Amino acid sequence: MPGCNWLLAQDSPLILAPWGILSGFQEPPAQFLVPHSPNPADPAPAMAPGAPSSSPSSILAALLFSSLVLSLAQAIVVYTDREVHGAVGSRVTLHCSFWSSEWVSDDISFTWRYQPEGGRDAISIFHFAKGQPYIDEVGTFKERIQWVGDPRWKDGSIVIHNLDYSDNGTFTCDVKNPPDIVGKTSKVTLYVFEKVPTRYGVVLGAVVGGVLGAVLLLLLLFYLVRYCWLRRQAALRRRLSAMEKGKLHKSGKDSKRGRQTPVLYAMLDHSRSTKAASEKKSKGLGESRKDKK
Repeated sequence: MPGCNWLLAQDSPLILAPWGILSGFQEPPAQFLVPHSPNPADPAPAMAPGAPSSSPSSILAALLFSSLVLSLAQAIVVYTDREVHGAVGSRVTLHCSFWSSEWVSDDISFTWRYQPEGGRDAISIFHFAKGQPYIDEVGTFKERIQWVGDPRWKDGSIVIHNLDYSDNGTFTCDVKNPPDIVGKTSKVTLYVFEKVPTRYGVVLGAVVGGVLGAVLLLLLLFYLVRYCWLRRQAALRRRLSAMEKGKLHKSGKDSKRGRQTPVLYAMLDHSRSTKAASEKKSKGLGESRKDKK
């Protein structure tokens, strides 16, 4: 209606999305639409007692809070080394990886920027997008940058060849993985020396690792020798036990044979004595018959 503004009635619903973002007002039904004349003399519509009032400050606070929560929930995280060292004329790898709540998109992009030591402005030296690397053909890193990353493994690393003292500075890696494009970049500082200095922390770590490896190797050898010795002792015990059982069995057979021999001799003696007695008896009977005749 021309010349009239439409205001939400007192019972019009204010929609708050489930994720905490004030999505705005839905288009209310006809019964909620109240025509209002812009005449300042008209009194303001009265509100029912106890009805909640929404001030602009509370709405603004809700919007700020919801946007903060959304940015934290979908922020992409980029990782690089804190610093790297290289010698003049050599090459160095600048590693860059990231974490994202989304799958790796086909529209993923990596951007490397360089800020010279003591400089204020950072310049773009490398860009990867649509599956293709784009190297700056004008700057100081012309034909010295090599793409060695792999987006499928969330890797956006590059190699800088033929280092020079002028390469000292800070390199920034920025990753976009649509729709996850919100997040902080990560920086790595490059130091170029005539000869790479010895990093005592790395040397100490290597020494400690070597000592621990030697100790573990000695423990492994000790347990291996002990296992072999125990196994051999167990085999000897089994062999001695088997030999003792064989001796006992043999002695049992010999004792049984020893017990059977006297019995046989006794039986033979008994049979002989019985035979002699019967012969003597029969002989005595024959003599007595002769005497009677």
